[in-house]
Amino acid sequence: MTTEKPWIASVYVTTVRLNSADPVSFDTDALIVGFRTGQDGPVPAVGADSLDAAFGGKLAVSLGAVAFSGKAGELAKLPTFGTVTSPLLVAVGLGETPDLETLRRAAGAGVRSVAGTARAALLLPTGTAEEAEAVALGGLLGAYAFSRYRTNGEQKAPVAELTVLSGQAEGVAGRASVLAESVALVRDLVNTPPSDLWPAKFAELAEQAGAEAGLSVEVLDDKQLKDGGYGGLIGVGQGSANSPRLVRLAYSHPDATKTLAFVGKGITFDSGGLSLKPSAGMDLMKSDMGGAGAVLGAMVGIAGLGLPVNAVGYLCLAENLPSGTAQRPSDVLHSYSGKTVEVLDTDAEGRLVLMDGIARAGEDSPDVIVDVATLTGAQIVALGWRTAGVMANDDAIRELVVEAAHAAGEGAWGMPLPEELRKGLDSPIADIANLQPERWGSMLAAGIFLKEFVPDGVRWAHIDMAGPAYNKGEPYGYTPKGGTGAITRTLIGLAERHASI
Repeated sequence: MTTEKPWIASVYVTTVRLNSADPVSFDTDALIVGFRTGQDGPVPAVGADSLDAAFGGKLAVSLGAVAFSGKAGELAKLPTFGTVTSPLLVAVGLGETPDLETLRRAAGAGVRSVAGTARAALLLPTGTAEEAEAVALGGLLGAYAFSRYRTNGEQKAPVAELTVLSGQAEGVAGRASVLAESVALVRDLVNTPPSDLWPAKFAELAEQAGAEAGLSVEVLDDKQLKDGGYGGLIGVGQGSANSPRLVRLAYSHPDATKTLAFVGKGITFDSGGLSLKPSAGMDLMKSDMGGAGAVLGAMVGIAGLGLPVNAVGYLCLAENLPSGTAQRPSDVLHSYSGKTVEVLDTDAEGRLVLMDGIARAGEDSPDVIVDVATLTGAQIVALGWRTAGVMANDDAIRELVVEAAHAAGEGAWGMPLPEELRKGLDSPIADIANLQPERWGSMLAAGIFLKEFVPDGVRWAHIDMAGPAYNKGEPYGYTPKGGTGAITRTLIGLAERHASI
């Protein structure tokens, strides 16, 4: 079904149902079944015994004939010729001992493979509530399609009805639905071209989504930012006709004892400014607002789950363009914290908007500040396209972020902040420069720069997700081509962990 919420442009399944019906007789258009690898070929996962019996125990032989072994990531389709009610069987590989992320990916890949099908049912291991939720979430994430700009029907819509065949209680799908909608919102924002998503428009969508979720929302325009001393946001945005914005979203719960602050980089398009980027790949810079998108999605998800925690989210929104009014290399900015910054490279702009957001977030007296950004190409060089780098001023919070990411199935790796790199940020005329002259360790140097603006005594973590925010390649698992919604579930997981402390 199609969502009616104006800030979500995609078409995707908004609900998923659980049903304990026999897969042999369940009325659906596509039956997606999990298979483990076995010594003698693929083995139907727990719960598929009756299905295998309906095929006379020959499912493994049939799948083997199409070179399907049950390895994680494999997929095969077989017509059922009336052996069972569903006309199509989709086999998805689970490997030997599938974990929750394997289940999510298998479910997502299976659903993606039947795009355009009216109804699909998932028969994967759901012996626990956690497994049932993983299957439901993977299926929902795999059913995403961004179709706002398609006019010829080339992109198939996802399935209209999604059912998980499981004996688990129906309620376990609730969290999966909230998470899927939060991620879909972020994917949509990242996929939207900058002609339709400039800072003020992003702020407007955040107001709408925040109001629907029950969040309090405050938006500062360029005049308020200038009057308030937000020199980073003003400096980055002054080259564009589309002026910057700072959006503050707040969620509170009467039983909360902890407060989290999230700060997201929201460069709606990054040309590099006067330090112009090469043209190759510049089209991907519409995704440079992925950090702000993840913060918005997480805040909506936290409210949707009703978590007993207080959370504030800051979206640092600007468009970085070259013009006669753009900031110049060698300009000095006065940040919200009061520190001055010499701009050596206008393409190192994300840290300039984040420094204002981080300093402002400190006024909310949070227990921890987490900033999220598509910050450096060095992150991709160091960790690739699927693993975010996590840095922090506290070892425990760094490890907590990494653990939350892994639990959500999102790639993250803890990185250091070597003290010796700070000297490379020295400026002869200002408190700090926005770039070190050497390229080596530049992901870490960017983290060290941001650390300078964290209020004293506040635990802070920085997530650089330049690679994971956007998938340039082919879809895999539940991840589509384009915007991925990365780190949204990690932030929600962090809020859940703090709610339980």
